[in-house]
Amino acid sequence: MMRRGKINPREANRVMQRMGMQVQQLDEVTKVIMETPTKRIIIDSPEVATVTIQGQTVYQVGGGTMREEGIGGGSDEDVKLVASQAGVSADEATNALRQLNGDLAQAIILLKQKRSP
Repeated sequence: MMRRGKINPREANRVMQRMGMQVQQLDEVTKVIMETPTKRIIIDSPEVATVTIQGQTVYQVGGGTMREEGIGGGSDEDVKLVASQAGVSADEATNALRQLNGDLAQAIILLKQKRSP
């Protein structure tokens, strides 16, 4: 039971099971990466657990060290420009822009070099 604000982990698991919740610790996770259209959030050495409630699984991430990286995927106009100038698909243009942090000129040069025999 509770003692001075601390819950016995074993008792907490029993209570959660009675409520239909299952918690499982994922021990071998070394990195968690979350991406938005403009940035990438990386958490190294996290503590990750899955919580299953009524058939839905929720991932809980805690601890670790967090860092952010920019993603230079470019706007739709940038992608269209690079794709048309380099003669490639929009997906290829987007990948090149991400790789080069949004540098249009470098993306076009890189893609043209890949296409040249």
